[in-house]
Amino acid sequence: MARITADEPVAALISAAHVRMQNVTADLGERGTTVKYPAVNVYCEQVVNQLTEKFRSFSGVVHMAIEIRHSQDRLEGLQDCIDTYADAVMAMLGASRGDWGDGAFYDGGYKVTFGAVKQGGKHYIQAAKIAFEIGVSRS
Repeated sequence: MARITADEPVAALISAAHVRMQNVTADLGERGTTVKYPAVNVYCEQVVNQLTEKFRSFSGVVHMAIEIRHSQDRLEGLQDCIDTYADAVMAMLGASRGDWGDGAFYDGGYKVTFGAVKQGGKHYIQAAKIAFEIGVSRS
């Protein structure tokens, strides 16, 4: 698979049918339903009210995560596929910098963690996790 750039839409690689917005472990989620790969889980890991702004009900950060899991029957090319999907998410986040409205903003930072290849899914499975923070200031 080829690398994507910021002008290419993530939708070209990942459709909405592959995205789950639940805070459920990937293994449990995959056992409970039919999974289409790549499987993408979007969830909130932590909410921190830092009270950095006086007289605000909430001023802090929300720690979010996007976990991508890809499975295929051959080991060859698995790393390239997960790299491409992670690149797509990073390009989407890069294009989403700035004010998200309603007191939320994203500065563009993220951290990517790649997991080791394991047995599972269609035969082999690998995951990548992109963690990022959303700043929030609400009155």
